[in-house]
Amino acid sequence: MEIERNGKIDRVLELYTKLISGNIINKANEAQNYGVNERSIQRDIEDIRNFLEVRSIEDGYVDTVKYDREKKGYCLEQSRVMKLTNSEILAICKILLDSRAFTKKEMESMLGRLIDCCIPKENAKMVDDLIKNEEFHYIEPRHKTVFIEQMWEIGQAIRNFNYIEIKYLRNKDKSIVSRKVKPVAIMFSEFYFYLTAFIDDKDESREHFDVLNDAFPTIYRIDRIKELKVLDEKFHIPYSSRFEEGEFRKRIQFMYGGKLQKIKFIYSGPNVEAVLDRLPTAEILEEKDGTYTIKAETFGTGIDMWLRSQGEYVRVI
Repeated sequence: MEIERNGKIDRVLELYTKLISGNIINKANEAQNYGVNERSIQRDIEDIRNFLEVRSIEDGYVDTVKYDREKKGYCLEQSRVMKLTNSEILAICKILLDSRAFTKKEMESMLGRLIDCCIPKENAKMVDDLIKNEEFHYIEPRHKTVFIEQMWEIGQAIRNFNYIEIKYLRNKDKSIVSRKVKPVAIMFSEFYFYLTAFIDDKDESREHFDVLNDAFPTIYRIDRIKELKVLDEKFHIPYSSRFEEGEFRKRIQFMYGGKLQKIKFIYSGPNVEAVLDRLPTAEILEEKDGTYTIKAETFGTGIDMWLRSQGEYVRVI
């Protein structure tokens, strides 16, 4: 019995070695090679599949044994790591906590599920210990709104080019306004998620906007969208005129809308790197004795708020 058992183990190991070496396993050929029936080879393949499934849970690598009809045999399909590393999970947990974008209940749920992904499982407690104090003292946003499902609906509308109708709580006068818009992107900045969208050209409410016929989208905080309806009506934006979220994001500060403008200022503070990170379009024109002349492109008036916050370190040209 022990000899038979060792024979099976050796056979399975040899088949596994062939698979990871890129060879094709043909059941009939292998059955003849090892002097067993094809059912034994099939059981060996199932044992290898089970081993690979357990390994994927433990270390995140996803390898599967699949039948290739063209080659008339089994081969190993290898994939990259499907799961985050423990250090990546810790980093994402820290970023989530610092975002303060969700209610406390949502945050605890997200963190718990992320930590459950730790490999091996004993590392979950280590990650939990590193964030538990910050999680305990987490302060949720004042709006206390749960909007994740609504954000998903917006994402689907963006993907499928559907108009949406929204009832939106304006900040300046606390009134509820109705808008029919073409949604083009979801963005995050400074604790909040935003919808960027183009106002429908036929929307009579355009007369209330500061910038008429604006070529750039308007911005709505998603937690202030009180009602949302995805319409069957489709919109079309030519590829040449498509909204490039990345380019827009580089040029907007504090999610204040408005026209594109170019600014130039002199910075004499201690950390010019922080300025360049804050303004992705920034370019140093000149540096002299630790004082920098910088230019950048930005949308809207949010940049004014940031410039004023720098005090004596910044002088606008």
